[in-house]
Amino acid sequence: MEAYERRFPTCHLIPMFVDSEVLEETESEDGSIHQVQRRCKLDVDAPRLLKRIAGVDYVYFSQENTLNKRERTLHIESHNETFSNRVIIHELCSYSAHPENDDWTCFEQSASLDIKSFFGFESTVEKMAMKQYASSIKKGKEIIEFYLNQLEEEGISHVPRWTPSLDAPFSSSSSVTTKPVCATPTLLQLELPVTPAVSIPLDADYIKRYLGDLTPLQESCLIRLRQWLQESHKGKIPKDEHILRFLRARDFNMEKAREILCQSLTWRKQHQVDYLLETWTSPQVLNDYYTGGWHHHDKEGRPLYILRLGQMDTKGLVRALGEESLLRHVLSINEEGLRRCEENTKVFGRPISCWTCLVDLEGLNMRHLWRPGVKALLRIIEVVEANYPETLGRLLILRAPRVFPVLWTLVSPFIDENTRKKFLIYAGNDYQGPGGLLDYIDKEVIPDFLGGECMCEVPEGGLVPKSLYRTAEELENEDISLWTETIYQSASVFKGAPHEVVIEIIDASSVITWDFDVCKGDVVFHLYHSKRAPQTPRKDPLVGQHSSITTPGGNNVQLIDKSWTLGLDYSMVESPLTCKEGESVQGSHVTRWPGFYILQWKFHTMPGSASTNLPRVDDVLASLQVSSHKCKVMYYTEVIGSEDFRLHYHTSNARLSLCASARERPLTH
Repeated sequence: MEAYERRFPTCHLIPMFVDSEVLEETESEDGSIHQVQRRCKLDVDAPRLLKRIAGVDYVYFSQENTLNKRERTLHIESHNETFSNRVIIHELCSYSAHPENDDWTCFEQSASLDIKSFFGFESTVEKMAMKQYASSIKKGKEIIEFYLNQLEEEGISHVPRWTPSLDAPFSSSSSVTTKPVCATPTLLQLELPVTPAVSIPLDADYIKRYLGDLTPLQESCLIRLRQWLQESHKGKIPKDEHILRFLRARDFNMEKAREILCQSLTWRKQHQVDYLLETWTSPQVLNDYYTGGWHHHDKEGRPLYILRLGQMDTKGLVRALGEESLLRHVLSINEEGLRRCEENTKVFGRPISCWTCLVDLEGLNMRHLWRPGVKALLRIIEVVEANYPETLGRLLILRAPRVFPVLWTLVSPFIDENTRKKFLIYAGNDYQGPGGLLDYIDKEVIPDFLGGECMCEVPEGGLVPKSLYRTAEELENEDISLWTETIYQSASVFKGAPHEVVIEIIDASSVITWDFDVCKGDVVFHLYHSKRAPQTPRKDPLVGQHSSITTPGGNNVQLIDKSWTLGLDYSMVESPLTCKEGESVQGSHVTRWPGFYILQWKFHTMPGSASTNLPRVDDVLASLQVSSHKCKVMYYTEVIGSEDFRLHYHTSNARLSLCASARERPLTH
């Protein structure tokens, strides 16, 4: 109150505040309540023509201040006297002690504007009022801090709190009366509608230490959203830093930020994400083959996360773990990142709300563009973007190979625009030059694999052994809570009973892609085309004796009618490909004609020796591996437009044959 009173009778920091006079001043008998009624003279920044039409040079406001020293509150209510029959402006401000920390001052401000008529200049007056009010909010804190500093310069650093006199009569705070805010039919409000009292900490140390630079409007948004959560949200209320991330992600649009924050809080509660760090234990395959980990911090004190994506067997991890486990692992990384940000905030004495991620792409090749793996990546990005906004401070992408534009084309549309602006991409060894890694990370912590001297404990990765792969049934039977889709289908292939899948192509030049693993036995893969639609899927009587075909993992479907003639009713469009047990095969085919394309997996029969009737040793050994003449495959197919396919697979100028199946090869290190 000492600082506030210095604004009167006029304030040089508010140019339009010309003068004021006290009309009435009262004080309660015990001295706890002090009321002052003023008339304020304002020189509104309005066009001269408008002032001449209105017939005024100044605008007058009536203001009533009520200081309650017992409850440590100051209520300020004001309304316009000039043009009150045409325009109604009502403002209510409140200062109070913070309920949790009485060394903090809390501030609330709300206003309403109702323009009934104003000589045909209603729109102009509305814009002027909004401009003046926004300016007033922006300057309010600066003015208070100016007079607080002035008091300190005069040696006044402490004002004793009011204490009642022993012989003074008690005066209840209920004797203080204030006028209610008038709600009119054409109420115009800044930001959200009038809400119950909100608290804005004006303590500069708290803001500087934990929140960073905020404008008064941003502070207001933060505290109002926090109070709304306290009043409406049933569950754990996030910290100010976390609420602030959602506000920043939506440019401090209160409604949008509140919507995504509530969705995220519901998601966290539903899946017990708050307890993830205590309950989640990484499977050993992640510890061995997931090439990511935390590594010191960058020059700004942000936690540094290193991901050697080029050395990661993304397909192997998806096949060994499933998308659910991978997602939970990524979420645990983000939760750990939040914890490290809080820790570094305490260590460095300034707000650190995000981390830096360094992605090394050395070793990235077309194998990493395995489409189910890319789909899993996109879905993980979607979940992280929705629930951890504004946590990525900077992304350093190093040693980007020529194939990188392909991956970027696939991934970038799913990344928020504000996040994409934080990406810095270096090709080859460019990161070692000016504007490179040394601008963001201290030399002492640059990892050894990037030419630095610091030992990095991030796993080197490598191919996940196929013995660790899980079947589709195992992945399907998991307790999947964050998503329920499965990537693969499984099928059994019998001698004399191939498994077939039909894909109808409407537009010529589409691209059929496939990815399959031979889990048991050897098969021959064919691709056929027919102008005729194949018959309804059937089970061959020959395979009826195999009970396994009725199990979820033993589907067997045949589409090509026995009466069809190859070369007449259907034609072969891909050369047969013999695939051995344990092999992973990826391929694609650019279609030349519309119609029906049939993918076929056929039991591979070992050819006999031409020079003797005796069986070969290899044939005998192979026959022992195939029980009951049964093979098993897990497959995934997809059709994409040829333009997209060519964009993705030719950006790198890699001379790939679109019609050739590519066997999986080890990563090159």
